[in-house]
Amino acid sequence: MSLKLLPRRSPLAKLSHSASIIGLLLLGSVTPAIAAFVQPARSDLDMVVSAHPLATAAGVAMLRQGGNAVDGAVATALAIAVVEPFSAGIGGGGFALWHEAETGEVTALDFRERAPAAAGRDMYLDVTGEPQSQLSRNGHLAVGVPGTVAGLYALHQRYGELPWNRVVQPSRVMASQGFVVSDRLERAIAGSAERLAQNPAAAAVFLSGGNPLQAGDILRQPDLAKTLSQIAVDPNDFYEGETAAAIASDMQANGGLITQADLKAYKPIWRDPICGPFRQYEVCSMPPPSSGGVHLLQMLNLLGDTDLAAPGWHHPDGLHLLAEVMKIAYADRAEHLGDPDFVEVPVAALTSPAYAAARREEIEPQRARSAAEVKAADAETLERYSNLKESNDTTHLTVVDGDRNALSMTYTINGSFGAGVVAAGTGIVLNNEMDDFSIAPGTPNLYGLVGGEANAVAPGKTPLSSMTPTIVLEDDQLRMAVGSPGGSTIITTVLQIILNVLVYDMDAGAAVSAPRIHHQWLPETLRIEQYGFDQLTVDALEARGHQLQFRGGWGDANAIVVGPDGKLAGAADPRGEGTAQGSH
Repeated sequence: MSLKLLPRRSPLAKLSHSASIIGLLLLGSVTPAIAAFVQPARSDLDMVVSAHPLATAAGVAMLRQGGNAVDGAVATALAIAVVEPFSAGIGGGGFALWHEAETGEVTALDFRERAPAAAGRDMYLDVTGEPQSQLSRNGHLAVGVPGTVAGLYALHQRYGELPWNRVVQPSRVMASQGFVVSDRLERAIAGSAERLAQNPAAAAVFLSGGNPLQAGDILRQPDLAKTLSQIAVDPNDFYEGETAAAIASDMQANGGLITQADLKAYKPIWRDPICGPFRQYEVCSMPPPSSGGVHLLQMLNLLGDTDLAAPGWHHPDGLHLLAEVMKIAYADRAEHLGDPDFVEVPVAALTSPAYAAARREEIEPQRARSAAEVKAADAETLERYSNLKESNDTTHLTVVDGDRNALSMTYTINGSFGAGVVAAGTGIVLNNEMDDFSIAPGTPNLYGLVGGEANAVAPGKTPLSSMTPTIVLEDDQLRMAVGSPGGSTIITTVLQIILNVLVYDMDAGAAVSAPRIHHQWLPETLRIEQYGFDQLTVDALEARGHQLQFRGGWGDANAIVVGPDGKLAGAADPRGEGTAQGSH
């Protein structure tokens, strides 16, 4: 079957790119979280983009002091731990992708959280064998061994140029002196207030008299400032020193599993990135235990050379194709993805253009297939393609320096405020990353994703992730760096931003602002941003059998794009409160 786009266009599809944007704004067809398509920041030299203005400023300060992209990224990431405690911090973990301009090399670092030694595959099942999801989401039993500090230090040791204590300093000052609580942080605290109130250490930081902090209040975190001071002197303190002892003590007192031995044993892992062609570009992203890179490339391969641009942006035929492509990738994710140090992940087969071409034949241009019709690849199919040599929380930050080195980093504590606990005496918000394992086959996690045996809990194992820090090259030169938070929606968000830039020729601001869709196979709904699509497009999708779920904006993406003139354009998602800024 050759999938062709139909000639009929929605009103928006008839518009030119710039007119489409104007039309959306005039019609009010933009999710309430998006006041307008954000204008990108531009710079001849360098750029930092993150989810919070103070974190962006911390990274820019490092660039102004002669630091490179890693110095800027480490300072930004540690600042996020202070000013965006609900999304990411030193009690979590993540992934980073580094592009070195001089050599053209792309490297990947896995500093994801891992299961403690005492963890077991049935640890979240009751005596009858029924899964107890709350145990993997709330409280100390939900916490995986954190990797952020080890990961940031490993990046800095290999690539950084400024002294380590200097890149830690901005975050320590913010934690000690405090900062003004924003509307976004107020909403996050209020949304988790009941959970936070159950943990005295968390309540002491984020509640005042039992009530959530309000916008305009000053949030000071003296315990976290002390911890950051200790890390500035010796980052191993987190894993072998006073901080490690405090975490282990808090775990023991509250039924958690992490011990000092678990912390001491933690090491980040350098991995080979997953890279593959998309038209004239090379797209590089994270390998397993992230599913992001595998399925980003898989979806790009499934789209292939289909002419998406000619009918117009968000033409219903193109949106239908995107949704059907997403279903195939997420069905494969549920079955085949896990920690490659524990299970064999068929990366070569899943990212093979030939495999994608075969699966593309299943897609029906005028009918949405049900989840029961969209199967994960079986073992025989994977074997056939395995030897081919073809090429809502969480946070993301992107940094490009004056030499065009680039760092794309996504890191997290998983759900909002992680496990809802702070390690007493440390100020560290601890993750609930154990929920990213399959606590039982077919049981959805916090983000509705299901999994199987490949992602079962095991001691020392890394839970599967959707984080997708990505770097795109053209003629071996940086073209763009991009990523997003958003749980299960991360991969599809990054996919659509890449298409917006490379296929629809949007600038960075329009690319991250544009309304999005998301399908993850299960549940059987096509999520679309409320008010982001005209009625004729909505009607066309429903006519094909898509079960639409209208949602407010999701994700908090950011991107840096290199223009034809060599200048940088950076943009933070208007769904959040982030900023993009160059050092000059």
